Amino acid sequence: MIRQISGFNVKHVFIFIFSSLLYALCQMLLSNIVMEDDLWEKFAVQLTAHYIVVFTMCVVDYNLLIFLNKHLPYSRNILYRIAADLAGLILICLTLIWLFDFTIYNILLVPAAGLPSFATKFALGMLTNTPILLVFELIYYFRSEQKAIADSEKAKREVLLFQHETLKAQINPHFLFNSLNVLSSLIYLNPQNANKFTKALSKSYRYVLSLNQRTAVTVAEEMEALDSYIFLMQMRFENAFTFKVHKPGAFESNKIVPLTMQLLLENVFKHNVATEEAPLDIQITIGSEYVTVENQVQPTSNADKSGIGLKYLKKQYELHGKEIVVEHTGSQFIVKVPYIQP
Repeated sequence: MIRQISGFNVKHVFIFIFSSLLYALCQMLLSNIVMEDDLWEKFAVQLTAHYIVVFTMCVVDYNLLIFLNKHLPYSRNILYRIAADLAGLILICLTLIWLFDFTIYNILLVPAAGLPSFATKFALGMLTNTPILLVFELIYYFRSEQKAIADSEKAKREVLLFQHETLKAQINPHFLFNSLNVLSSLIYLNPQNANKFTKALSKSYRYVLSLNQRTAVTVAEEMEALDSYIFLMQMRFENAFTFKVHKPGAFESNKIVPLTMQLLLENVFKHNVATEEAPLDIQITIGSEYVTVENQVQPTSNADKSGIGLKYLKKQYELHGKEIVVEHTGSQFIVKVPYIQP
């Protein structure tokens, strides 16, 4: 119980005590009217007894709410949830009436003459308990709405941060410096390839800028954009790496987070040595559940740690309720990217 209400402060506790005491007083007035008793006769005893009942109902109703929210939320089936609420109310009332009768008749040995009938006590119990559960349901609903709004705003901020960091990663000075160096060399050595390099570089940046308002793209779109990036890397590294794509099935219409493939490939080149003597082997498999990026491990001693990396991609997939699987076998580094939409 303490764990569940850890979000409440002293102010909330005071409000609860005051409101439950006021509610107990109202219920005492109602029961005295129904049973035509003298209100002022044993006023303190009556109020204490009613407050104990109300407090107990509050504690039990709150735990009932927690249990039902966990095992039978409204989102699953609203009719079953309402039926469960009603069944819970009846069970709570019957249990409290049994405890009340046992205490009065068996422990305190009070005679049954003049006391209300079972039907009256059950009706008063339901009349007392139903508003309590409804209030808890309303409080939970509004707190859930506030949390949903807060989570939505947080998700929007994360997406904006991702877009910002992605653009920075793609237009960082290191990337531009390397690309312009390659382009400068090609202009003199191979003007035709220089023209192709310029077009590929332009296409790569155009794809990045087109993703401003998109949170998902198809694998086919990613792989088409990746062609330009791979061409840029081939112009830069020449025969220092091999690249192959496996397509065992027709899964390219599935969707993933934008720039996933390019960012994973950037990680491969950042953290591994690629030479003609020891070419870096990179393979992508578009499977039924994952897109797998696999490369052999040839670690570089001065890997660039800047820019967006695997940890940013993990955060993005967490926003979609998915988890990127990373496997490091020693000789191979494998990243399995789940589809966020089929």
